Amino acid sequence: MDCKVAIIGGGVLGTSIAYFLSAHAKSPESVVLIEQEKNIAQHTSSRNTGKVHAPFLYDPAKKKIFAKAASLGYEMWQKYSDYKGLPFKQDGVLEVALDDRGIDRLNTYIEWGEANGLDKSELRLLDKSEVARMEPNVRCSSAIYCSRDASVNYGALTLALLQDVHSFGCKLLLGHRATQISYSKGIYSIATNQGMQIQTEYMVNAAGGNSMDIAHMMGIAESCTDMHFKGEYWQAPPQYQDLTKLSIYSVPRHPEYPFLDPHWIVRADGRREVGPSAVPVFGPYAYTWRKNLADMVPKMIESSRSGARRMVFDRQFLSLASTELKSSLSKTAMINRVRTFLPQIRPATFTHRGTAGIRSSVIDKTGKFVLDTLILERDTSLHVLNYNSPGATGALPMAANIASKLIETGAMPAVKPRSLWNANVIADKMKT
Repeated sequence: MDCKVAIIGGGVLGTSIAYFLSAHAKSPESVVLIEQEKNIAQHTSSRNTGKVHAPFLYDPAKKKIFAKAASLGYEMWQKYSDYKGLPFKQDGVLEVALDDRGIDRLNTYIEWGEANGLDKSELRLLDKSEVARMEPNVRCSSAIYCSRDASVNYGALTLALLQDVHSFGCKLLLGHRATQISYSKGIYSIATNQGMQIQTEYMVNAAGGNSMDIAHMMGIAESCTDMHFKGEYWQAPPQYQDLTKLSIYSVPRHPEYPFLDPHWIVRADGRREVGPSAVPVFGPYAYTWRKNLADMVPKMIESSRSGARRMVFDRQFLSLASTELKSSLSKTAMINRVRTFLPQIRPATFTHRGTAGIRSSVIDKTGKFVLDTLILERDTSLHVLNYNSPGATGALPMAANIASKLIETGAMPAVKPRSLWNANVIADKMKT
């Protein structure tokens, strides 16, 4: 198969890139979307909380790309949800502080939110009594209420994008996993596990949890590696359906690590959940212990050759990892962490697990977690690495920015777009 652009990865980002490229392409059939599973959005894109995050949690200096994409993503997902008749529940969120240290962090979040474009009317700092009036069952010292936060179903939205991708004429290859990639005389040759050879002039690596493996296959980002963290949830029983109207997040005790303190989630369909844990696992699809063990040896070998070996022997990291493992193995440990701000819930009443997802974080050669999205280019390829939360929130503007880059360089001859947005206009907003 010959094409102009091949996109590896059919998650929310890869499908969004296919959406903009095929909508703008003079020959949309020259765009190919390659996905290793039998359907798209089978992993992180559908195994998440479904939140359209407001950008007050992201340092505008250290997480500049994430923050900007999240800021633009809110209105874009709202517009697309309305266009497709899918739920977009503007329900807001509370970020609670349990002590003075947490209150200091809330003040920092207010500064970040305003720097990232949130209006003061959308972001309010509440004292204990104001929180009690808004959510009587929540206990805390202070909180931020953000009205610009919503709940959606990203799996359904990605499938809706795929419908448009089909109608634009983009080709889709399901069940095709890239096994080998070579480059010669301006052409990439991508071999798949189904015996197909895809010849492409430009390649986009948007493979999510597998993106680092694709990059390493091509000799890119070899000084970096990734670590995977399994997030598990418990579904709240019906008796807690009216406990809160809002999702409740707590200030993380260790923001420099990807260990989020468990929170109370109100989903778009009304379900309530508690979670997540963040248990280190050896692969991006290690949902079961059997799969985790199968990935263990290759990952340990890779980690021993990279900066990850410093992280593995870091005492604080190991202490936090053991706490997360305890929360994974013990329902009581997980629920009790949420009881610090929702004391009415009881572990014994939780009987059903929610959906587990796995997020992947990149570690650089010094053994530190990379904070922002990492976009690398070589020859005529582009690699989106470290694309984790709030990745789904920012997927549409990120995709538009990437599509605009290909249009500007001439990699994709363009015509008047058939999408809801002009990719070049969104790309300009990403730069401002």
